[in-house]
Amino acid sequence: LCIVASIVTGVPVKWVEDRMENLSTTSFARDYHMTAEIAAKNDGTVTGLKVHVLADHGGFDACADPSKWPAGFFNIVTGSYDFPAAHLAVDGVYTNKAPGGVAYRCSFRVTEAAYCIERAMDILAQKLDMDPADLRMKNFVKPEQFPYHSALGWEYDSGDYHTAMQKAMDTIGYRELRAEQKAKQEAFKRGETREIMGIGVSFFTEIVGAGPSKNCDILGVAMFDSAEIRVHPTGSVISRMGTKSQGQGHETTWAQIIATEIGIPAADIMVEEGNTDTAPYGLGTYGSRSTPVAGAAIALASRKIRNKAQMIAAHMLEVSEYDLEWDVDGFQVKGNPQARKSMKEIAWAAYHAPPPGMEPGLEAVSYYDPPNMTYPFGAYLCVMDIDVDTGVAKTRRFYALT
Repeated sequence: LCIVASIVTGVPVKWVEDRMENLSTTSFARDYHMTAEIAAKNDGTVTGLKVHVLADHGGFDACADPSKWPAGFFNIVTGSYDFPAAHLAVDGVYTNKAPGGVAYRCSFRVTEAAYCIERAMDILAQKLDMDPADLRMKNFVKPEQFPYHSALGWEYDSGDYHTAMQKAMDTIGYRELRAEQKAKQEAFKRGETREIMGIGVSFFTEIVGAGPSKNCDILGVAMFDSAEIRVHPTGSVISRMGTKSQGQGHETTWAQIIATEIGIPAADIMVEEGNTDTAPYGLGTYGSRSTPVAGAAIALASRKIRNKAQMIAAHMLEVSEYDLEWDVDGFQVKGNPQARKSMKEIAWAAYHAPPPGMEPGLEAVSYYDPPNMTYPFGAYLCVMDIDVDTGVAKTRRFYALT
């Protein structure tokens, strides 16, 4: 309507909504009703997981979910634990709400999955009268099991969950805090205090980096990404990609990757994102995919440029390209660092005096189809003091290791 009004009136028209209008009419993300059942031995060893999800999608889907996963990557719900068997069923429901299922925080439905399994593990610890951290440590996927194939079909590339959890526990003095908590509980029972102490434990493994064409497409369009980088004769750079920063500071990140790979200062690198007139192929920014997918495409394109630059430098220095080594911002002859050419010198030569038979210029395009997702992980520990009469809660300590 704004567009039509602008055409009719011939002046710019802007729609400004208030907070309530925004909340009631734009897309939402979290509205899952999750039921989880864990099978476990008396010693706490988990043997199976069964999860059912009732997913509210609103009036219609408004999210760029991969076609194979209309409920997102919820099958990461086995989390960081070695479940030998697992079953997951998701029922998607269309309602009269605004469009649902938008991944505006974290990747596709990963947050809900992490909450589901962590809450279930806490309940299991209570039922078995086990420390929740010890229960988690007992069931973590072991380092020697990686690459680990989960019961719900994902291949976790790497991880060291035990070390991460132990470091978090040691940092906050977990055992001492548990002893303090027990003493406070006894004092509370004796009526000596009206304050109780809570210790929250959580550990997550998520799946991000949506991009592998074997797993991800949107209506048949593969979700890999690309980058285009051009080095000008002056040594300055323009780089284009199909992502678009939403406040993450991609312009800085992309320039730093290029600067690291080809040695041209980030200040001399112009990053152009999201211009549909000039951008190379890309599936955009969402689901924590930009750095592992587009960032990798940028690195590969940079390396193509560096490889060509090495051949140009070898011609300029009259040596074999195999006699050269990279050093920060250029190439130098092995064993003779005084004989070197900087990337700015090489860029100038690429345009006015390239080696015979070589195409002039210094630019590259790279399409990156990642072989797998990425599986970041981390531990969270929270210590709180709560007044049972007033409900006032004070966060004493919050520690995150990711």
